[in-house]
Amino acid sequence: MEFKNHYLLMLCITAFFAMAGGALITPVLPEMVGPLHTTTQGIGMLMSVFTISTAIFTLIIGQFIDNINRKKVLVPGLVIYGLTGLVSYFVSDMNSLLIMRFIQGIGVAAITSLAMLIIGDVYTGVDCVGAMSKISISFALGSVFAPIIGGGLATFGWNYTFLFYALSLPFALVVMTFLPETRIQRDISSNKGIFEALKYLKDIPIIYTIFMGFSIYFLLFAMMIYVPFMLKSEFNFASGASGIMLAVPGIACTLTAPKVRYFACRYPLIQIIIAGFILVGLSMLFITFVPSIFVVFLLLLLFGIGLVLSQTCIDSQIIQISPAKARGGVISIYSCMRYAGQSFSPIILGVILAYLGINAVFITAGIFGIIMALLTYKMKNRFDNPDSV
Repeated sequence: MEFKNHYLLMLCITAFFAMAGGALITPVLPEMVGPLHTTTQGIGMLMSVFTISTAIFTLIIGQFIDNINRKKVLVPGLVIYGLTGLVSYFVSDMNSLLIMRFIQGIGVAAITSLAMLIIGDVYTGVDCVGAMSKISISFALGSVFAPIIGGGLATFGWNYTFLFYALSLPFALVVMTFLPETRIQRDISSNKGIFEALKYLKDIPIIYTIFMGFSIYFLLFAMMIYVPFMLKSEFNFASGASGIMLAVPGIACTLTAPKVRYFACRYPLIQIIIAGFILVGLSMLFITFVPSIFVVFLLLLLFGIGLVLSQTCIDSQIIQISPAKARGGVISIYSCMRYAGQSFSPIILGVILAYLGINAVFITAGIFGIIMALLTYKMKNRFDNPDSV
C-alpha cells in the first residue's frame, strides 16, 4: 500500500493537536492565577497533571499497542482530547480543571505514540527522518500558532482558550473515514506488550535515546512555562504578546525542519543531536542575562533551531533502533519519558523559582542542556558501534 501525502498530512495534524495540548494554554497561565484563586507555582500543575497523566497512560496503552489496529487507538484518543477541552470551557474552579486536564492527558497519550508508530510502519532510513521532519514542522507550527491562538482567545476570557481543543472532534471523523490501517499483522501469541519492550531497555542506545527524549522535553517546557513569566516581570508583556514571543522558537523550527533530512544524509544522527543540545543549552543559559527584548528574540530563535535538530533526530533514532516486533511498546516507553520530562520540568524548576528566582530557573536549564551535549558526546561511540554494547 502506498502511503500518500495526505495520509502523512493527517499524522501532521495529529501531531499539531498533541503539541497544542500544552502549548495552547502556556501564554494564558499568568492570567489564570487570579480567576482560579491559585499561585504562580500552583498554576504550573495544570501542565504537570496533564503530562503526568499522558506519561502514565502512554505506558498503559503500550501494553497492547503492538497487538491492535492503529485507528482503534488513534480515533478514541482524538475524541477524548476534544471532549475534555470542550468541558473545560465550562469549568470555573481549579480542582475541576485539573481533573479535565488529567483526562485529556489520556487522549494525548493515545495520539502521540500513534503518529510515530505509523511512521515506523511505513518509512525507513532517511525517508523516516524526512517524515519525522514533517512531524517536527507540525510540532513547530503547534508551538507557533497554539500560543498565538491561546493568547488571542484569552482576550475574550481565559476559559475561551479551551474551545480550540474541540476541533479534534470533526478531525477524528476524518481519520476514521480516510486514514488506512498500517499495522503489519503478526503472530502475537507470544507478545507480552510493554513487558516485551522492557527487555530491550538493556540496550544502551535504546535506553539512552529514551533519556534524551526526556531531557529535550524537560528543556522545552522550561522555555514554554517560564518565558511568559520572565516576559511579564521584565517587559510587562500580557498573554497575547507572550504568545507571539513563544511563537518565535516555532518559527525557527518550521524553517529549520526541512533541512534536517539534508543534515541526516551527511552526518550521524547523534552528532546532530549534540549540536541541538548545545544550541538549546546556550540559549537558555544566556536568556536571563540580557535586558533587551531583541536579544531575547534572537535567543528564542536559537532555541528553536536547537530544538528541531535534536527532537527530530531523537524521534527518528528511537524509531530506527527499536525492534519491529516491540516497536510500539518501545515508542510508548519513549513517549512516556518525554511527558515525564514535561512533568518534572515545572515541578523541579518550580522549586528553584520559589527559592532562588526566575534567573536561577534559566541558568539551571541552560547548564542541564550543556551537560546533555557533553554526555551525548561521550556516548556517541555506543551509537557508532551499537553491536559492541
